[in-house]
Amino acid sequence: MAELSVANQSGGNDDALRSYRAIPDEDRKRAKVFFDRGKTVAGTGNYEYAIEMYIQGLAVDPENVEAHQVLREISLKRKASGGKDMGMFDKMKLPKSKEEKQAMLNAEKLLAYSPGDTDRMLAVCQTAYKAGCYDTVLWMGPLLQRANSETKKPDFKTYIALRDIYNAIEEYKLATEACHLALMLRPQDMELQHEMKNLAAKQTMKGGNYGTAKSFRESMRDVEVQEKLMDDDKDVHGADALLKGIRDAEAYWKALPDDQARFGKYIDALRKTEKIEYENLGIELLDGMYQKSKQFKWRQRIGEIRMVQLGRQERSLRQAAEQKKNTPEYAELVQQLKEFRQAKAKVELDEFQLIYDHYPTDGNARFQVASRMFFLGQFQEAIPVLQQVRSDPKHRTTASIFLGQAFLSEGYAEEAVDTLKAVIEEYVAKGDDKSLEMYYWYARGLEEKKDVTLALKAYSQVAQWSFNYRDVQARIKKLRPSAGS
Repeated sequence: MAELSVANQSGGNDDALRSYRAIPDEDRKRAKVFFDRGKTVAGTGNYEYAIEMYIQGLAVDPENVEAHQVLREISLKRKASGGKDMGMFDKMKLPKSKEEKQAMLNAEKLLAYSPGDTDRMLAVCQTAYKAGCYDTVLWMGPLLQRANSETKKPDFKTYIALRDIYNAIEEYKLATEACHLALMLRPQDMELQHEMKNLAAKQTMKGGNYGTAKSFRESMRDVEVQEKLMDDDKDVHGADALLKGIRDAEAYWKALPDDQARFGKYIDALRKTEKIEYENLGIELLDGMYQKSKQFKWRQRIGEIRMVQLGRQERSLRQAAEQKKNTPEYAELVQQLKEFRQAKAKVELDEFQLIYDHYPTDGNARFQVASRMFFLGQFQEAIPVLQQVRSDPKHRTTASIFLGQAFLSEGYAEEAVDTLKAVIEEYVAKGDDKSLEMYYWYARGLEEKKDVTLALKAYSQVAQWSFNYRDVQARIKKLRPSAGS
């Protein structure tokens, strides 16, 4: 079981506190649609689908403790009914992402399929902490602590990991309790005894802010004012710190040049600058490592840097166009931006295709390939790839919308309508951006089929949600006379 050290034990938790993830009220409302759907299907015994709905909802509102709790209750019911752990193939299909929130969702989904697994409980705590989801930490932490205490042989490292997480988010009372349980396993550990006294002292000084607030979210509101005051200092010292980081990482790597982990950290330091000269140095070094080791991961990182650079160039062109919006140069700049986006998409397609060729089970790479084909108008090539991507729950909705449009662009109106109708029926949220997109293209397909009545109905629904969406007003006005309405 991995040990976690998340903060210097003498303090220094400001960075951890500032990383707290506050969830906007509109996201909470949007996520509720998924939670309601999950609760409904769980009542029918369809536990796997319910789990997926809750995971999708938590992707929008990851700090909804009630949803976390209901998801756990569903997972326990599934376990009691004979539900097995997630298979190896399904585990491999979990989204691959460096984003901390996605790591937390992956950990919680794995836990839902094996709710008694304390390693997975710890993974939820650790990833929730890294994602800034501290209410989630405060929900899962006590569950893990109790589960660990009730095992025949409690794990010392689990208590220490909990202590460090709680200390990092200034929950000193909970940190003291975890430390006390660790001390019970190693009563002669003088360092632990000293640490428990320090934590108890911190709790006394803090006065228990969390106990007076309904959630960590409320206890952090005053911190937002302090954050703004601290932001100015970051810019002043940021550049020097990055350059020092590069020098330190380079020296660390050159002391042991065959150590690939050290090499990777040096590349990370170069990339953090977001300066093209350092990034290009990173590309040169990565190419050398790739030629030497023949390990594709180094070639993949070259592609990542190139795509980041292209993204910056696109933003610069877009900003330049926006600044010239009411000038004669605007049309030319917009055309340049359009041409650049085409070129950028081709590079990205090649890079993601290379990743997919090396990692055929990487669902995200496959989706990125399909979306770039779609953007470039390569509909014939995109259709079979999009059909494969639809099997991935994470990309199913977007892939279905793209697929419907691709069918329509290639003259397959019947297939477009069927595809979009299916995704409309299974999509639980209504009136959001994806709803608008799927209903609009569904109407376009119906219009192409000369099914004016149904097309008007779909266009009308779009107009009721967003009156100025695309050309929906003009299409309604065009169709209504022929429909006699």
